[in-house]
Amino acid sequence: MGGCHSYPSATKEDHKTLHPSDISSEKLGINNNNLEERPYLQQQYVCQRITHTDMFALTALPPGVDKAEWLASNTVAFFKHINLFSSALSEICTPSTCPSACGPGNTVYVWTDDHGRKLKCSAPLYFDYAMSYIQELLTDEDVFPTKAGSVFPTGFVFLVQKVFLLFFRTLAHIYGSHYRETLALGLHPHLNTLFTHLTLFCRQHALLEPEDTEPLQDLITALGRQG
Repeated sequence: MGGCHSYPSATKEDHKTLHPSDISSEKLGINNNNLEERPYLQQQYVCQRITHTDMFALTALPPGVDKAEWLASNTVAFFKHINLFSSALSEICTPSTCPSACGPGNTVYVWTDDHGRKLKCSAPLYFDYAMSYIQELLTDEDVFPTKAGSVFPTGFVFLVQKVFLLFFRTLAHIYGSHYRETLALGLHPHLNTLFTHLTLFCRQHALLEPEDTEPLQDLITALGRQG
């Protein structure tokens, strides 16, 4: 599998192993589109990106490329970029600042383990579980094969959908809980670019359901207007 993006990349050491049988969220309120609460919707921020590359061309399946291979290589690349971005905020997102894994609109993400137990945990722990789970999949040759002639497993697309749901939730937490810190660090153009790329890729390849993206649908719409 080869890389597909031009962003910088980094890897993160796998600290935990957890096999979720399901990944769920609990909605605890109604979305509030107040710009004071959602500064990422303000025009001076939403228009900023690090590139004006044609994202539709970047996400589309190239002619002659196997779809599973395209999904796999992009999954690896997105994992590296999202891990890199999250690590820049690791000292800000702590159990005390983020006792639960929240997204915009009072969305709380709950981890479900392979025994069906729902675990309410802090945001750092939730996303540590998530990234450890993803890294375990990516390093499993039976799931993400790297050798020529290898076959992707039955149910591969379903696993990719679960991974991209976790990617989306990671960025949703950053937008919902750490956007002001992202602004202070000057990282908001990078965040917008990464999020736009992710959501377009998911739309192109039917990886997320509308209810998955609903907490940030207002931002997806706003970014889409930027062309």
